Amino acid sequence: MRFGSTLPRCNRIPLALAAALALLPGAGLSGQTAPGQTAPGQTAGISAPGASAADRALAAEEFRRGVQTYYRGSFNDAILMFEKALSYAPGEPLILDWLGRSYFRSGVESSAVQQWQFAADSSWSRTRLLQLIETVRERQALRPEFTDDSRFVEAGSIAAKNGEYTLFRQPVSVAAEKDGSYWVAAYGSNEILHFDVNGRIIGKSRGPAEGFDRPFDLFRLRDGRMLLSEVGADRVSVLSPSGAWLSSFGKKGRGPGELLGPQYLAEGSEGNIFVTDYGNARVAVYDPEGKPLFSFGAKTGSFPGFKAPGGIAVAEDLVYVSDSMSGAVYRFDSSGNFVDTFLPEGSLVLAEALRYWKGSLLACKDNRVIDIDLQTGAMRDIARLGNAPVRLVGAAADANGNLVLADYRGESIQILSRIRELVGGMFVRVQRVYSDSFPKVELEVCVEDRNGNPVVGLQRGNFSVTEGGRAVGDLSLTGSAYLEDSCDVTILLDRSELSDRLLPEIRKAVSEIAQSMNGKGLLRLVSAGKIPVQEGFGPPGTGVWTSFRPKASASASWAFDLGLRLAANDLVNAAHKRTVIFLATGAEPTSGFGKYGLADLSAYLRNNGIVFSAVTLTRAPLPEEFAYLAESTGGSVQYVYRSEGIGTLVPQSIDRPNGTYLFSYTSTLPTDFGRSYLPVEIEAWLMNRSGRDETGYFAPME
Repeated sequence: MRFGSTLPRCNRIPLALAAALALLPGAGLSGQTAPGQTAPGQTAGISAPGASAADRALAAEEFRRGVQTYYRGSFNDAILMFEKALSYAPGEPLILDWLGRSYFRSGVESSAVQQWQFAADSSWSRTRLLQLIETVRERQALRPEFTDDSRFVEAGSIAAKNGEYTLFRQPVSVAAEKDGSYWVAAYGSNEILHFDVNGRIIGKSRGPAEGFDRPFDLFRLRDGRMLLSEVGADRVSVLSPSGAWLSSFGKKGRGPGELLGPQYLAEGSEGNIFVTDYGNARVAVYDPEGKPLFSFGAKTGSFPGFKAPGGIAVAEDLVYVSDSMSGAVYRFDSSGNFVDTFLPEGSLVLAEALRYWKGSLLACKDNRVIDIDLQTGAMRDIARLGNAPVRLVGAAADANGNLVLADYRGESIQILSRIRELVGGMFVRVQRVYSDSFPKVELEVCVEDRNGNPVVGLQRGNFSVTEGGRAVGDLSLTGSAYLEDSCDVTILLDRSELSDRLLPEIRKAVSEIAQSMNGKGLLRLVSAGKIPVQEGFGPPGTGVWTSFRPKASASASWAFDLGLRLAANDLVNAAHKRTVIFLATGAEPTSGFGKYGLADLSAYLRNNGIVFSAVTLTRAPLPEEFAYLAESTGGSVQYVYRSEGIGTLVPQSIDRPNGTYLFSYTSTLPTDFGRSYLPVEIEAWLMNRSGRDETGYFAPME
């Protein structure tokens, strides 16, 4: 995909000529116009009834230049052009809409909402603009993770039978993928099935030559492989990322490493594998290659011993194991030593799988999905499936924030979404239109949920593109950013006075980041001094990054905000996966937010898909402002000398979901020699959710 200028070969018509054309006989406002065609005197779709024909022509010229500048990623320049266009055509709703778009992408969300409200007050595209305003205001509001409207309700379901054809039998567990798809283990039909985001089966596996024998829990390891416990075979199978059987470990028995009815699986931070061994009333532990290490679960001291070990999860190096008979949940360290009773007996009697999710544990019990707070042990229902015959035995959160549930008794897979997501729909935005090869048109579209989380895994059939309400005939999906395996990185260096004493740490961090990019993408380096400076850019594989020496002088009045804006500006036109990594000395910026506030900086990064992460060069705590930017954009904070190194920052950015999609089609609209504002609309939907955007562009001048 190109990220260059969208300016046409001849980028504008002389203003005097435009005004003269507008004053030709018949240049009125009442003529009928074909979709996409501009009537004389309505250059670029500007009506402005109170303005003269000359002012309309001048407004149209500035508006056209503003649209093209916006699509180049120069949002501040676009704001100036749209403001100038409004000076010629005050109150023109189309210009107000685009001015709001520019403010939004520039991070000034309050001004964006104001301009959209002005446009909506004219009853122009009112419903769309009011929905847009509501979504932006919701994102600005500080709300806890779980509120009254955070309950999950049914968004879709997949029945085991499709007419007379049986798709699967007795689903028991779910493993989610990064692309929005998920795997389901079917206990009754001895297979695992791969579903896409639309609930279609796109793959299945029945295991080795002799087949799976009562598959139970399916678990994705950090290295990409999957584990599958087999109750009938008393073993654990190792599967490739695509579900192909590779090997197995464990066998029937009571000795070390042997199993009797293995059920649930988990992985520790060191890669060790934990298996609840129901028949032996213990937890068996194996190394990453499946070699037995030890087991635990017998009565010791204050631990009463397992009666019927069930679900298991690992969080922050603590192992949580539920006992389905007693209803208690116990905590152990990674070596199997008893720590305490996390939930007392009777809390989760006959509950099924435990899964770690966003600082909580998910548990299934009958028709309920229960969220358990890891700090307090407080339990709350986040989903109920009613009084129909139901037995939920497995739950997982997919990449799009839905809960995917395995209903063993009802023989179905249930997909649940938050209430506000179903009511509010998705947030769809056309980020760019590439029209320099008109009539070939290319769109870059971002799809998010109401909270700004990317929606991934969508396919051509999830979208509809129209021009002035008429469907395009040859629409094709040419790219999905969540599949890309590289990202562009800008390193932002804190050039406080302390940074001169930390040059070894800075060089180490720069070198590690460059190496972790594996020769892909572009690396840039910006110094946040008193005046920010771009130190250099280029491929990450060159040796210049290992001997980096900053050109910018250290300063006590280093400007973090200006440095961050400069670091982010180039990334707006960069690869779809993009990140700023801040090297922080721990010094507080005395003038760090003089030009741009923290909220505006955060919005600028979020609204342009830029992840902010920080590397601390000292043991000093990171100032709260930087930690907030990392949290609000999906980044992380790491210490330069951490045992794992900081090379994981780039892979984390690559693995982060990205909801950008690329389309191409052939336009059939007349361009009026490049003067006409050509409309385009796109709608996206997924199950019971949908979202829509309306925008436009200009063809090259002729």
